[in-house]
Amino acid sequence: MTKFWQFPILAAFALTSLQAEEKTKFTWEKLEIRNSLFTRDIVMLDSERDEYASNLAAYAANEISENGASIASLTQGRKALALAMHLSPRNKQALVTQFQLSKGIVPGKTESDYSTQVFARLLLTRGQLLLQQPEAENTVLAHYLMQLAAEIDPRNEDAVYASELIRLDTGGVDWGKLSAPVKKQKNQATEE
Repeated sequence: MTKFWQFPILAAFALTSLQAEEKTKFTWEKLEIRNSLFTRDIVMLDSERDEYASNLAAYAANEISENGASIASLTQGRKALALAMHLSPRNKQALVTQFQLSKGIVPGKTESDYSTQVFARLLLTRGQLLLQQPEAENTVLAHYLMQLAAEIDPRNEDAVYASELIRLDTGGVDWGKLSAPVKKQKNQATEE
């Protein structure tokens, strides 16, 4: 038999549960990476590209999970996941994370090879090495890696400085090239 005073407690519990569920509702426009922005000409082995993609996807999943799918975490996660999918379009971690997000599921905590600070230093170092290559494609990837390193760890002064130099020299990187959602094409029959 339920006592009268138990009803407000049960109602408060139910309302708290609904509010927690409401906070995790989000929309994720699926990334459709048909052609990678980076060809095989960049100075990275396929295995290295796949390793970076796995760690970028793990970072994205953890960032979104730890911050309750906030708008900021979804934006940051989208950048990392898009870069991962451009580096290795068939990467398992990236595809699984992408699928979960597109279904409105907040990914669970994912094991990563590096802490965020170490990962940011790794991205910065790899970006600096890519800048030493003459091909423009390497420079573009370097700029993405270095800016992401600064965003991942804003206390890393070297990453922030490198990112700011890129911003001053080139106006910054265009994340829309990597992560803009694909526009649905209209049916040509209905247009005619």
